[in-house]
Parts: sequence; C-alpha cells; structure tokens
Amino acid sequence: MQVTMKSEPLSTNGEPIKIGDKLPDFQVKRSDGSVASTNDLVNNVTLISVVPNINTSVCSISTKRFNSEVDNFNGINFYTISTNTPEEQKNWCAAEGVSKMELLSDESFDFGKKMGLFIDATKFDSRSIWIVDENKKVLYQELIHELTNEPNYAKALAFLQNLR
Repeated sequence: MQVTMKSEPLSTNGEPIKIGDKLPDFQVKRSDGSVASTNDLVNNVTLISVVPNINTSVCSISTKRFNSEVDNFNGINFYTISTNTPEEQKNWCAAEGVSKMELLSDESFDFGKKMGLFIDATKFDSRSIWIVDENKKVLYQELIHELTNEPNYAKALAFLQNLR
C-alpha cells in the first residue's frame, strides 16, 4: 500500500487485510515485556489504534483521545499498537497520564508485517484504526494514507456505538 509522510511517498510491506477478513495470528509485547498474541487480546469487540511512533504529536493526540473514550464503551477492548519499545510506551503513559488504553509494542514488527502495515523505510507501522469482533473478524478499518493526519475519531466511535 502506498502512504505518505509529510507528502513523501512510502510503501508498506503489502496490502492491509480487509473488512470481513480475520486478524492474523500476531504477537506484540505488553508494558511488562510479556508477549501477547491475537487470542490473548481479542476476546470481545476490540478497537486497535495503530500509530507509527507514540513520541510524536499526532500519535500522542490520537492515543490520548481514544483513552478519554474508554469509559464510554463498557466491555470493549481499546489498544494502541506502535513500534516503540515497551519501556518507551510505559514512560510515555506515565508522562501523559494514559492508563485506560493499553499500549502494545510491535518492536519486532510481527503485527505490522502480518497486517500489511509495516513500512521498512521508517521501521514504523502505518497509522490505521481497526475494529474487530470477538471472533477476530474485521468489522471496520480506517487506513490513514498521510501518516501525519489524525484518524476520523467520530466515525470510529460512532461505529462502536452502533454495535451496541
């Protein structure tokens, strides 16, 4: 997939999975360094916000925005996945007061590569939003083609609201 960062063209490692597809089996790290798989993370409706680097402004803004919405959606998992290390993510959460949304590290690029979101030139995953059901079926996706743009929060949250 073609994306841009500050209008510079970049390519992901493939085409992202589509609505109706199942999430691939992937592994990411939790803040304590333990490994979590798709099965560990997706046990009910789940929103996954993928950000390139949590230490940049747009990634920070979007993670804080979704973190502020968690309490409005009982029984729905909220995750942010970035290629930052668990330590970097833990430090960011402490500095920004983010405690409701779990950050997951794709420092090994397993998630990004299996999802078709990995950008080799930057060693980041492409910004995107995913909503999946308890069976890991993709119900919603937003692929943000200019990586410095924010996602459409209202659309993703309205989609979640309509699942109730």
